Amino acid sequence: MPLRHDLRRGALLMLGAQACFAGVGALVKVLAVRHSFLEIMFFRTALSLPVVVLLGMRSGVSLRTRRLGGHAVRAASGIMGMGCGFLALTMLPLADQTALNYTQPLFIILLAIPWLGERPGAGRWAGVVIGFLGVAVIAAGQGAGGGGAAAGYAVAALGGFFGALSTMLVRQLSATEASTTIVLWQGILMSAMICVALPFVWTTPSWTDLLLLLALGLIGGVGQVLNTEAFASAQVSSLGPYTYTGLLWAGLLGWMVWGDAPGLAMLGGSALVVGAGFLVLRSEFRRKRP
Repeated sequence: MPLRHDLRRGALLMLGAQACFAGVGALVKVLAVRHSFLEIMFFRTALSLPVVVLLGMRSGVSLRTRRLGGHAVRAASGIMGMGCGFLALTMLPLADQTALNYTQPLFIILLAIPWLGERPGAGRWAGVVIGFLGVAVIAAGQGAGGGGAAAGYAVAALGGFFGALSTMLVRQLSATEASTTIVLWQGILMSAMICVALPFVWTTPSWTDLLLLLALGLIGGVGQVLNTEAFASAQVSSLGPYTYTGLLWAGLLGWMVWGDAPGLAMLGGSALVVGAGFLVLRSEFRRKRP
């Protein structure tokens, strides 16, 4: 049965998903003042499991797998990616971290060369160069010449790399595993792995912080569902532009909560990163066109 293509529904769902992800970033910044980013990660992953189960019940939830090792590697890369993202949020403005998160498609292109034997065309190489130039502009504009700021940008970019690595691992697992199985094992194994470090970083949350942590898990789970439903509703290439609305949400929240008004470097660098993403999408579309 052919996949449906309802761009209006897909776009609205993607807008909602990006708003949720920006909300998660804002909650992480608020909670990180009093709690370790590892503790926050635990609540984010553990509380998303019920949402994943409810989503998977529509098509049948199954933990049956013959590739437990592959799921473990995928979970480890997911922890590294989420950990870098959450840690960067404690060091950078929300919009800056969000912008650097969009380097993930650029790293996917680079990883696909040794991993899949792909040979990127001129369009995709141009996208990679322009995207990383945008990252350099953002970092330079915030004075990331040294100290904590430089470390924050490095950690954020590393998060993009591990996010790309996770995507490549999911592609491998998808050859034999259902998507619900992959996501469910991801949540279980990530939560279990983080539990190992949890006793060393645990800070008992106040009732207010507990409510914020519960909201973090709920909003993150809802965002995950909306994101999944968006890609099930419309073609991936047509939804590409709407994924970048996360920058708008992050910029708005950063300005309202912390007074982080975006400067010219942030706006210009973000435009380069987004433009690189569009260039890669366009190149991909032309490559796949019959």
